[in-house]
Parts: sequence; C-alpha cells; structure tokens
Amino acid sequence: MPPLAKQDIEARAVRRDVLRRSDTSDRSAQVAATHAHTLVALDIDGTLVDSGGRIPSGTVEALDLVRAAGHKIVLASGRSLAGLLPIATRLGLTTGWAVCSNGALTVRLDPAAPSGHDVVEARTFDPAPVIRRALDVGPGVRVAVEDVGRGWLTSGGFEPGELNGQQKAVPVDSLMAQPSTRIALTAPGIRRYTDTLRAAGATVTPQGANWLDVTAPGVNKASALEAVRVHLDVPVDRTVAVGDGVNDIDMLAWAGRSVAMGQAPAIVRSAADQTTGTIEQAGAIPVLASMVPLVSRGLSPLAAQLATAERTAPGPVVLRVWHGTGPYLARCEAGTIQDGRWVGHGPITSGVGTTMRAIETAALETGLSYPRGIEGRRRAQWRSVAGEGPAGFELPLSGL
Repeated sequence: MPPLAKQDIEARAVRRDVLRRSDTSDRSAQVAATHAHTLVALDIDGTLVDSGGRIPSGTVEALDLVRAAGHKIVLASGRSLAGLLPIATRLGLTTGWAVCSNGALTVRLDPAAPSGHDVVEARTFDPAPVIRRALDVGPGVRVAVEDVGRGWLTSGGFEPGELNGQQKAVPVDSLMAQPSTRIALTAPGIRRYTDTLRAAGATVTPQGANWLDVTAPGVNKASALEAVRVHLDVPVDRTVAVGDGVNDIDMLAWAGRSVAMGQAPAIVRSAADQTTGTIEQAGAIPVLASMVPLVSRGLSPLAAQLATAERTAPGPVVLRVWHGTGPYLARCEAGTIQDGRWVGHGPITSGVGTTMRAIETAALETGLSYPRGIEGRRRAQWRSVAGEGPAGFELPLSGL
C-alpha cells in the first residue's frame, strides 16, 4: 500500500487545528457513545513504558477494556521488532497489528505463528548512500543496520542496551550490502547533519542530539498506520494517536484525535489536539478510559470487560469461548449475531485461562443474564460451536 501523501498529512493537520477549537471532552464522549470501531495507535517508550522499562499500574487493564469495546489497538514504535515483541507480550497484546522501526515494518501479532508474528510489509531502501555520507561528515559515527527479528548488524562500539535485540559487529562494507528497513547513526552532535543526510534520499528522524534513525523515503509511523487503517476499513475520523517523541509528529498529524504525553517536547505537544499527563502520571490511561463507557466500580476485571462489551456492541452480545488442551479456556470473545452469523466484537482477555463457570459468575456480577437449561437447572445453557479449537461454546448475554 502506498505511504500517506504529504498533502494528506497537511490536510489532516488543518482538520486537527479545527478540532482543537472544539471541546475535546465532548469528542471523547462521542467516541465512547458510538458502536463504531476506532483504530488506537500507541507509541511505546514514554507513552506506555517509562525510561526504566516499567508499565504504569492500570495500563494493561485499560488496554483490555478498550479492546473489549471493539477498538483496534496498534502499537506504533520506533523500536525494532526484537524490542517490540517482549513489550507487546507484557502489555497483553499478543494478537492484532503493530508498526515497528518508525514505520519501516508492519507485523501481525499471532501467537499461532512460529515466532508469534507475521511480517506484513517491510519497507526497505539502499543504505549505502546514507552510510557513506554519514562517514564523510562524521568519521567517528557508529552505524547499526536492523536485522529484522533478531537485532542489529553494527560497525561496533554500541553498549549493551543501546539497541534492542542482539548485536553483531561486521565490516562497514557488509552494512551497505543489502537493502535495509532502518539504520541507526550515532555520534556527538550528529543531529546537525540531519538535512545533509536527508539529501542522500532517506527519511532521517533525530532521536536526540547524538542519534539519528534512518528509514526509506516517505516512511514514518503515519504512512504505515494509514496502510493498516485502510486494511481494517476504519474511517479516517475514527483514528486516535498518543505519543511523546519527535518521531510521533507525523502520526499525531495523521490521526483524527491526537494526544501528546505531558513530558513531550513543545514541538510535539503543538502538533497534537490535546496534552495528557506525563508517563510518571500514567497519562495514557485517561485517554484510553475516554474510549470506553463507565462501568460500576469494584467489578472484577472479567466482569468489567463483559460490561464494556455489552454496552458497546452493535447488538445483543453472544460470548464465544474455546477450550485449550486442558480444562481452561484458550480464547474468549464477545460478538453479535448479524444476518444469522456470529460477528466478533472484541476479545475478553480476562476470560483466557479461566473456566466457563467463572464467566457465568462474572456475568451475574455485572447484572447480565443468560439462558438456562430446564426449569430448576442453575447452570447456563451453552451452545456448541464448530471449529477454531478442540471445543467451542457460545452463550447469549442480556439484561444489563
């Protein structure tokens, strides 16, 4: 799919300025009140994870509710694939879409895939012109070329933890031999050469004074997210983006609703419709909360997700569960019956690893009812469904 055109980003930036004049709380309420799915693009570092690698308390639970409401969470990170996958697992996002390496790589997360993901699109370019020019202007520059899924090939000198994934030092000629998704260049003050390196025919994004990320021309988070949006058939105005870095500016301009983290630089905050709290204040959580209806306090996570699904689905909810190889559930999803067929709405993540009886208890906890068997029988009347696992069952819910 073609990258997002510059004029499209500019047009959306104009729309963003118009939206900024409206009351953002009203727009947040509209998001929660409708049944339409929204694509929610989330940066990782500085948005969902702090500088120490910690995920603020309540973040995973908020993500679970957003997904139960039927919205599509898409991680959009400057991290390499090797750096994104462990964080995605910690966030509970083992299915769905993700954008890595500042838009150079789009993957579909799938626990059934051999590596837990499938690469959907890799946007590569010839790294040689940029590397040569970088070495000309800064002979001491360190160079790293992404080795997708494994880590990096480097010219040497990188400390452990500077790059996500494994590092393997190779001759510079080897770094220039194959098409690449992304290059990292680091040297004291290298940011001042940004325009010089862009002239070599690449997208160059500063990540501080001493670090530059380089991708193919026209590639950024916005261009990759636009391709995902088109694939998912989500309307342009049903997109939300949250980020904190310079590499998020295009993404914020692309989104129908854009939110900058409180610690973001002024140039990033000015590109967004609104600013939330800092990462230390778990600023992403109120943004996620605005995407879902309020549910009663004190509910268990499973009951809260069931209540959220019931209030956001386009019709009466029908739960479907699938058993794994043992007694516990391997999947749990809310959907509706449309034209005689079941249509998925959103995953009920707290239903995974539990039992059908626990789901019945959670439904009663939140005030939902379900059909029962013969008179006097207390158990729910689950119906068998075929396919998608060793055993599948469904249960209509109603009465919230």
